[in-house]
Amino acid sequence: MAGPLQVERRSIEPIPDSERHGSPRSLFTLWFASNMQITSAVTGALTVLVGLHPVWALVAIALGNVIGGVPMALHAAQGPKLGIPQMIQSRAQFGVFGAVLPLILVVLMYLGYFASGNVLGGQAVSAITSLPVDVSIVLYAAMSALIAIIGYKLIHRFGWLASLVSVVVFVYLTFRLVSTHDLGPVLANAHLDVPAFLLALSLTASWQLTFGPYVADTSRYLPATTSIRATFWWTYGGTVLGATWAMSFGALAYAVAGKDFKGHEVTYVVGLGGEALVLPLLLAVALGKFTINVLNIYGGYMTVATTMTAFTRRAALSPATRIGYIALVGILGGVLAVLGRGDFLSNFVLFLHFLLYFLTPWSAINLVDFYFLRKEKYDLDAMYDPDGAYGRWCVPALVAYVFGIVVQIPFSNVDKVFTGFMVPLLGGADIAWLLGLVVPGLIYWAAMRNRIREAAPAAS
Repeated sequence: MAGPLQVERRSIEPIPDSERHGSPRSLFTLWFASNMQITSAVTGALTVLVGLHPVWALVAIALGNVIGGVPMALHAAQGPKLGIPQMIQSRAQFGVFGAVLPLILVVLMYLGYFASGNVLGGQAVSAITSLPVDVSIVLYAAMSALIAIIGYKLIHRFGWLASLVSVVVFVYLTFRLVSTHDLGPVLANAHLDVPAFLLALSLTASWQLTFGPYVADTSRYLPATTSIRATFWWTYGGTVLGATWAMSFGALAYAVAGKDFKGHEVTYVVGLGGEALVLPLLLAVALGKFTINVLNIYGGYMTVATTMTAFTRRAALSPATRIGYIALVGILGGVLAVLGRGDFLSNFVLFLHFLLYFLTPWSAINLVDFYFLRKEKYDLDAMYDPDGAYGRWCVPALVAYVFGIVVQIPFSNVDKVFTGFMVPLLGGADIAWLLGLVVPGLIYWAAMRNRIREAAPAAS
């Protein structure tokens, strides 16, 4: 078997059985590492920033990850069964051309997450090297692109290494946080602000839900005989545990530090460790952020390729084309990071809101199709053929998707940007994402259950 430094040959095509390998246990370390990092801590800080008491912020963090982790891990279980990237599989629901609509939004997601990762990783690199932050951001983006070019095996190796480092670092930083600050006053008088709680819940759930479009990309090389149960639980355990821990740390850090944390996230976190450990902690922050940053550019290039190949009918990419797509995503994400780093926290919360409203309907439709309608059986060749079994457009899926977005608008509450007319009636609470999960899934199921009379041939 080739080593982890051999450049990956596969791109968007199905992975042959002869190249399947590994254990679902590797998904635990990969997704634990992807969540135990500085951006997760920033997301946890947002739960306090929106006005929620720290005690209830911790509850919202745990509950949001437990809820959001379910559809995320259900998407992961699709990888071994089909052996294709997640967004290629969306063609079975939306049609080969119709899938371009959610694909464009997913491309924006990848660019946004990759840019945010470059901001935080660039801060760490700048502190280590004394290079200007903008230069450090570009270097961090370039390093992420290099690992993505090498591909799947090295990404999983990085996940294993980063998970070990993250445990050690966060155990130490959590100890330092609680031992150097008096948390009693911060945790006292835990009044529940329901609208703020629901907003914090939506922020943490959205963190998990937005992994949906690429979690199967990291499981598609597993043997086709891998059980859905094993894939689900190893992924779910890693992502929920890692995110809950890191977000809880971030919430408490913001509660005690306030302005010292906002805008200086990396500096504050590293400063908790004391002067003697500044350099090791900066390296740990950079490494911890690296895993998910690589996944963002890795999934981003496959999503861009999936969008473009819908019109070229290509089922695979040449090595040069694959590298070109990765470079394109890397350049765009680096530019966005440099331009948007000035008000990072505010930009990030708006970005999470935007993603949640547009990705939850896609997730609902995809999961209903896989688990309740086609029941894991698909014609893989038709995924790449606009004239095949799934056609060019699937009108019921597109209608369900658009309606799933529209139905959220009256219940949406994006601070200083938009407030739906139902929000004041609910005391300012944002429950739009719940409707975005339930309504489009039901519409799609009702419209398609009589159309799909026989399951498509199983993936070979």
